[in-house]
Amino acid sequence: MRILVRMPEPLTLGFSSDQWQAAGALVARKAGSLVLILVIGLVLQFLLHRLIDRLVLRAEEGVLPNRLTNGLLGRTTGEPSPGSTRRVQRAKTVGTLLKSITSGIIAAVVVTMMLSELGIDIAPILASAGILGVALGFGSQTLVKDYLSGIFMIFEDQYGVGDVVDLGEASGTVEAVSLRVTRLRDTNGTVWYVRNGEILRAGNMSQNWARTVLDVQVSSREDIAHVRSVLTDVIRDLWQDEDFQGVIIEEPEIWGIESITPDAITLRVTLKTAPMQQWRVARVLRERIKARFDHEGIQAPYPTSYVMNRTPGADQTTSAAAPADADGG
Repeated sequence: MRILVRMPEPLTLGFSSDQWQAAGALVARKAGSLVLILVIGLVLQFLLHRLIDRLVLRAEEGVLPNRLTNGLLGRTTGEPSPGSTRRVQRAKTVGTLLKSITSGIIAAVVVTMMLSELGIDIAPILASAGILGVALGFGSQTLVKDYLSGIFMIFEDQYGVGDVVDLGEASGTVEAVSLRVTRLRDTNGTVWYVRNGEILRAGNMSQNWARTVLDVQVSSREDIAHVRSVLTDVIRDLWQDEDFQGVIIEEPEIWGIESITPDAITLRVTLKTAPMQQWRVARVLRERIKARFDHEGIQAPYPTSYVMNRTPGADQTTSAAAPADADGG
Protein backbone atom coordinates (compact mmCIF):
# COMPACT_ATOMS: atom_id res chain seq x y z
CA MET A 1 0.00 0.00 0.00
CA ARG A 2 1.50 3.36 -1.08
CA ILE A 3 0.88 6.46 0.98
CA LEU A 4 1.31 9.77 -0.77
CA VAL A 5 2.28 12.74 1.41
CA ARG A 6 1.83 16.20 -0.10
CA MET A 7 4.54 18.56 1.02
CA PRO A 8 3.44 22.14 1.69
CA GLU A 9 4.33 24.55 -1.03
CA PRO A 10 6.85 27.25 -0.16
CA LEU A 11 5.48 30.64 0.82
CA THR A 12 5.74 32.88 -2.20
CA LEU A 13 3.76 35.93 -1.06
CA GLY A 14 1.57 35.71 -4.17
CA PHE A 15 4.48 35.42 -6.61
CA SER A 16 5.46 32.36 -8.58
CA SER A 17 8.97 30.98 -8.61
CA ASP A 18 9.55 32.40 -12.07
CA GLN A 19 8.57 35.85 -10.91
CA TRP A 20 10.91 35.59 -7.95
CA GLN A 21 13.70 34.53 -10.24
CA ALA A 22 12.98 37.43 -12.56
CA ALA A 23 12.99 39.85 -9.63
CA GLY A 24 16.28 38.44 -8.39
CA ALA A 25 17.82 38.74 -11.81
CA LEU A 26 16.61 42.37 -12.03
CA VAL A 27 18.11 43.21 -8.67
CA ALA A 28 21.37 41.52 -9.70
CA ARG A 29 21.50 43.58 -12.89
CA LYS A 30 20.69 46.81 -11.08
CA ALA A 31 22.87 46.08 -8.06
CA GLY A 32 25.53 48.53 -9.18
CA SER A 33 23.02 51.34 -9.71
CA LEU A 34 21.28 50.64 -6.40
CA VAL A 35 24.56 50.64 -4.48
CA LEU A 36 25.63 53.84 -6.23
CA ILE A 37 22.37 55.59 -5.28
CA LEU A 38 22.75 54.43 -1.68
CA VAL A 39 26.37 55.57 -1.51
CA ILE A 40 25.50 58.98 -2.98
CA GLY A 41 22.73 59.36 -0.41
CA LEU A 42 25.05 58.46 2.48
CA VAL A 43 27.79 60.81 1.23
CA LEU A 44 25.27 63.65 0.81
CA GLN A 45 23.93 63.03 4.29
CA PHE A 46 27.46 63.08 5.73
CA LEU A 47 28.33 66.34 3.98
CA LEU A 48 25.10 68.06 5.07
CA HIS A 49 25.59 66.92 8.66
CA ARG A 50 29.13 68.27 8.63
CA LEU A 51 27.85 71.58 7.28
CA ILE A 52 25.18 71.71 10.00
CA ASP A 53 27.82 70.98 12.66
CA ARG A 54 29.95 73.88 11.43
CA LEU A 55 26.95 76.19 11.48
CA VAL A 56 26.11 75.05 15.01
CA LEU A 57 29.67 75.73 16.20
CA ARG A 58 29.57 79.20 14.68
CA ALA A 59 26.20 79.86 16.31
CA GLU A 60 27.56 78.70 19.67
CA GLU A 61 30.45 81.18 19.48
CA GLY A 62 28.10 84.05 18.64
CA VAL A 63 28.89 87.34 16.95
CA LEU A 64 30.68 88.88 19.95
CA PRO A 65 33.62 87.19 21.70
CA ASN A 66 33.04 85.79 25.16
CA ARG A 67 35.14 88.58 26.65
CA LEU A 68 32.85 91.26 25.28
CA THR A 69 29.73 89.26 26.11
CA ASN A 70 30.86 88.84 29.70
CA GLY A 71 31.72 92.52 29.90
CA LEU A 72 28.20 93.49 28.82
CA LEU A 73 26.88 91.64 31.86
CA GLY A 74 29.43 93.18 34.20
CA ARG A 75 31.43 89.95 34.58
CA THR A 76 35.21 90.02 34.61
CA THR A 77 35.95 86.49 35.80
CA GLY A 78 35.99 84.96 32.32
CA GLU A 79 33.25 82.45 33.17
CA PRO A 80 30.60 81.69 30.52
CA SER A 81 27.75 84.13 30.77
CA PRO A 82 24.12 82.95 30.97
CA GLY A 83 23.57 84.34 27.49
CA SER A 84 26.36 82.19 26.00
CA THR A 85 25.04 79.07 27.76
CA ARG A 86 21.57 79.67 26.36
CA ARG A 87 23.07 80.25 22.92
CA VAL A 88 24.89 76.90 23.02
CA GLN A 89 21.76 75.01 24.06
CA ARG A 90 19.65 76.65 21.37
CA ALA A 91 22.26 76.02 18.67
CA LYS A 92 22.50 72.32 19.55
CA THR A 93 18.71 71.94 19.55
CA VAL A 94 18.40 73.60 16.16
CA GLY A 95 21.27 71.48 14.80
CA THR A 96 19.59 68.26 15.92
CA LEU A 97 16.33 69.35 14.29
CA LEU A 98 18.07 70.21 10.99
CA LYS A 99 19.88 66.87 10.97
CA SER A 100 16.62 64.97 11.46
CA ILE A 101 14.93 66.90 8.63
CA THR A 102 17.80 66.38 6.17
CA SER A 103 18.07 62.67 7.02
CA GLY A 104 14.35 62.16 6.42
CA ILE A 105 14.39 63.99 3.09
CA ILE A 106 17.48 62.13 1.83
CA ALA A 107 16.04 58.76 2.88
CA ALA A 108 12.77 59.45 1.04
CA VAL A 109 14.60 60.53 -2.15
CA VAL A 110 16.97 57.53 -2.08
CA VAL A 111 14.15 55.02 -1.63
CA THR A 112 12.13 56.63 -4.43
CA MET A 113 15.09 56.58 -6.83
CA MET A 114 15.83 52.94 -6.02
CA LEU A 115 12.24 51.94 -6.73
CA SER A 116 12.34 53.85 -9.99
CA GLU A 117 15.59 52.11 -10.94
CA LEU A 118 13.91 48.73 -10.40
CA GLY A 119 11.24 49.67 -12.92
CA ILE A 120 8.47 50.34 -10.42
CA ASP A 121 6.16 53.18 -11.37
CA ILE A 122 6.60 55.75 -8.62
CA ALA A 123 3.86 58.10 -9.86
CA PRO A 124 1.13 56.33 -7.84
CA ILE A 125 3.45 56.33 -4.81
CA LEU A 126 4.05 60.06 -5.10
CA ALA A 127 0.34 60.71 -5.63
CA SER A 128 -0.55 58.56 -2.62
CA ALA A 129 2.06 60.36 -0.52
CA GLY A 130 0.61 63.71 -1.56
CA ILE A 131 -2.94 62.64 -0.71
CA LEU A 132 -1.78 61.17 2.59
CA GLY A 133 0.04 64.40 3.41
CA VAL A 134 -3.04 66.48 2.71
CA ALA A 135 -5.22 64.13 4.79
CA LEU A 136 -2.77 64.28 7.69
CA GLY A 137 -2.61 68.05 7.34
CA PHE A 138 -6.37 68.40 7.70
CA GLY A 139 -6.70 65.74 10.36
CA SER A 140 -3.85 66.89 12.57
CA GLN A 141 -3.95 70.65 12.26
CA THR A 142 -3.47 71.06 16.00
CA LEU A 143 -0.43 68.79 16.01
CA VAL A 144 1.11 70.62 13.05
CA LYS A 145 0.41 73.94 14.76
CA ASP A 146 2.16 72.73 17.92
CA TYR A 147 5.24 71.58 16.02
CA LEU A 148 5.50 74.75 13.94
CA SER A 149 5.14 76.90 17.05
CA GLY A 150 7.83 74.83 18.77
CA ILE A 151 10.22 75.25 15.84
CA PHE A 152 9.80 79.03 15.76
CA MET A 153 10.04 79.20 19.56
CA ILE A 154 13.40 77.42 19.48
CA PHE A 155 14.72 79.49 16.59
CA GLU A 156 13.71 82.76 18.27
CA ASP A 157 15.04 81.65 21.67
CA GLN A 158 11.92 82.77 23.49
CA TYR A 159 12.78 80.66 26.56
CA GLY A 160 14.82 77.62 27.56
CA VAL A 161 15.29 75.07 30.31
CA GLY A 162 15.75 76.78 33.68
CA ASP A 163 13.98 80.01 32.75
CA VAL A 164 11.13 81.39 34.84
CA VAL A 165 8.31 82.20 32.44
CA ASP A 166 4.69 83.29 32.45
CA LEU A 167 2.69 81.52 29.73
CA GLY A 168 -0.68 82.95 30.63
CA GLU A 169 -2.56 80.08 32.24
CA ALA A 170 0.59 78.65 33.83
CA SER A 171 3.81 80.14 35.14
CA GLY A 172 6.91 78.66 36.71
CA THR A 173 10.36 77.25 35.94
CA VAL A 174 10.81 75.52 32.58
CA GLU A 175 11.94 71.92 33.05
CA ALA A 176 11.77 70.61 29.47
CA VAL A 177 11.16 72.03 26.01
CA SER A 178 10.20 69.92 23.00
CA LEU A 179 8.75 70.71 19.61
CA ARG A 180 5.22 69.88 20.79
CA VAL A 181 4.91 70.72 24.50
CA THR A 182 6.63 72.75 27.20
CA ARG A 183 6.86 71.38 30.73
CA LEU A 184 7.17 73.79 33.65
CA ARG A 185 6.82 73.59 37.43
CA ASP A 186 5.22 76.36 39.50
CA THR A 187 6.13 77.51 43.00
CA ASN A 188 3.72 74.99 44.56
CA GLY A 189 5.47 72.08 42.83
CA THR A 190 2.71 71.45 40.28
CA VAL A 191 3.97 70.33 36.87
CA TRP A 192 2.23 71.95 33.90
CA TYR A 193 2.29 70.65 30.33
CA VAL A 194 1.53 73.43 27.85
CA ARG A 195 1.13 72.77 24.14
CA ASN A 196 3.29 75.13 22.11
CA GLY A 197 0.44 75.91 19.74
CA GLU A 198 -1.67 77.22 22.63
CA ILE A 199 0.94 79.73 23.82
CA LEU A 200 -0.22 83.18 22.73
CA ARG A 201 2.30 85.11 24.83
CA ALA A 202 5.38 84.20 26.80
CA GLY A 203 6.86 86.42 29.50
CA ASN A 204 10.46 85.49 30.32
CA MET A 205 11.62 86.77 33.70
CA SER A 206 15.18 85.40 33.47
CA GLN A 207 16.57 86.26 30.05
CA ASN A 208 19.80 88.28 29.71
CA TRP A 209 19.22 90.37 32.85
CA ALA A 210 16.56 91.15 35.45
CA ARG A 211 15.55 94.06 37.66
CA THR A 212 14.56 94.28 41.30
CA VAL A 213 11.89 96.93 41.81
CA LEU A 214 11.25 97.65 45.48
CA ASP A 215 8.68 100.16 46.76
CA VAL A 216 9.60 101.41 50.24
CA GLN A 217 6.87 103.06 52.29
CA VAL A 218 7.51 105.43 55.19
CA SER A 219 5.28 107.56 57.32
CA SER A 220 4.14 110.82 55.75
CA ARG A 221 5.60 112.65 58.76
CA GLU A 222 9.19 111.55 57.97
CA ASP A 223 11.84 113.80 56.44
CA ILE A 224 12.11 112.63 52.83
CA ALA A 225 15.68 113.94 52.44
CA HIS A 226 16.78 111.92 55.46
CA VAL A 227 14.95 108.79 54.25
CA ARG A 228 16.50 109.12 50.79
CA SER A 229 19.98 109.48 52.33
CA VAL A 230 19.50 106.33 54.42
CA LEU A 231 18.26 104.36 51.41
CA THR A 232 21.26 105.52 49.39
CA ASP A 233 23.63 104.23 52.08
CA VAL A 234 21.83 100.86 52.23
CA ILE A 235 21.85 100.19 48.49
CA ARG A 236 25.46 101.42 48.17
CA ASP A 237 26.55 98.95 50.86
CA LEU A 238 24.72 96.16 49.02
CA TRP A 239 26.32 97.20 45.71
CA GLN A 240 29.81 97.08 47.28
CA ASP A 241 29.21 93.79 49.10
CA GLU A 242 31.58 91.07 47.81
CA ASP A 243 28.81 88.46 47.96
CA PHE A 244 26.88 90.42 45.33
CA GLN A 245 29.73 91.36 42.97
CA GLY A 246 28.47 89.16 40.14
CA VAL A 247 24.81 89.44 41.08
CA ILE A 248 24.12 93.20 40.90
CA ILE A 249 25.43 94.25 37.49
CA GLU A 250 24.73 98.01 37.65
CA GLU A 251 24.79 100.60 40.40
CA PRO A 252 21.40 100.75 42.15
CA GLU A 253 19.16 103.77 41.70
CA ILE A 254 16.45 105.56 43.66
CA TRP A 255 13.89 106.72 41.15
CA GLY A 256 12.16 108.96 43.66
CA ILE A 257 8.69 109.28 45.15
CA GLU A 258 6.25 106.89 43.54
CA SER A 259 3.08 107.89 45.41
CA ILE A 260 1.84 110.05 48.27
CA THR A 261 -1.14 109.29 50.50
CA PRO A 262 -2.31 110.90 53.76
CA ASP A 263 -0.65 108.06 55.67
CA ALA A 264 2.42 107.05 53.63
CA ILE A 265 5.04 108.15 51.14
CA THR A 266 6.36 105.49 48.72
CA LEU A 267 9.87 105.65 47.26
CA ARG A 268 10.97 103.31 44.45
CA VAL A 269 14.38 101.61 44.50
CA THR A 270 15.68 99.64 41.48
CA LEU A 271 18.63 97.28 41.04
CA LYS A 272 19.69 95.63 37.76
CA THR A 273 20.68 92.04 38.51
CA ALA A 274 21.82 88.88 36.81
CA PRO A 275 19.05 86.52 35.60
CA MET A 276 17.18 84.61 38.30
CA GLN A 277 18.74 86.76 41.07
CA GLN A 278 16.16 89.56 41.38
CA TRP A 279 14.15 87.78 44.08
CA ARG A 280 17.19 87.02 46.23
CA VAL A 281 18.39 90.63 46.00
CA ALA A 282 14.93 91.92 46.92
CA ARG A 283 14.76 89.75 50.07
CA VAL A 284 18.20 90.80 51.28
CA LEU A 285 17.48 94.45 50.55
CA ARG A 286 14.22 94.36 52.53
CA GLU A 287 16.03 92.93 55.55
CA ARG A 288 18.74 95.59 55.43
CA ILE A 289 16.27 98.43 54.97
CA LYS A 290 14.20 97.22 57.93
CA ALA A 291 17.24 96.98 60.18
CA ARG A 292 18.54 100.41 59.15
CA PHE A 293 15.15 102.08 59.54
CA ASP A 294 14.85 100.68 63.06
CA HIS A 295 18.30 102.01 63.87
CA GLU A 296 17.52 105.48 62.45
CA GLY A 297 14.07 105.62 64.04
CA ILE A 298 12.27 105.94 60.70
CA GLN A 299 8.67 104.88 61.19
CA ALA A 300 6.59 102.80 58.88
CA PRO A 301 3.22 104.18 57.77
CA TYR A 302 0.21 103.46 59.90
CA PRO A 303 -3.45 104.40 59.49
CA THR A 304 -4.42 107.74 61.06
CA SER A 305 -7.91 108.49 62.30
CA TYR A 306 -9.24 111.94 63.19
CA VAL A 307 -11.94 112.19 65.88
CA MET A 308 -13.91 115.45 66.29
CA ASN A 309 -15.51 115.85 69.73
CA ARG A 310 -18.20 118.54 69.86
CA THR A 311 -19.77 119.86 73.08
CA PRO A 312 -23.59 119.53 73.09
CA GLY A 313 -25.31 122.92 72.61
CA ALA A 314 -22.22 124.63 71.23
CA ASP A 315 -23.78 125.07 67.80
CA GLN A 316 -26.89 126.76 69.17
CA THR A 317 -24.83 129.12 71.34
CA THR A 318 -22.62 130.12 68.42
CA SER A 319 -25.56 130.71 66.07
CA ALA A 320 -27.42 132.78 68.69
CA ALA A 321 -24.38 134.93 69.41
CA ALA A 322 -23.61 135.64 65.79
CA PRO A 323 -26.42 138.21 65.14
CA ALA A 324 -25.57 140.07 68.33
CA ASP A 325 -21.95 140.34 67.28
CA ALA A 326 -23.02 141.57 63.88
CA ASP A 327 -25.28 144.24 65.35
CA GLY A 328 -22.68 145.31 67.81
CA GLY A 329 -20.18 145.75 65.02
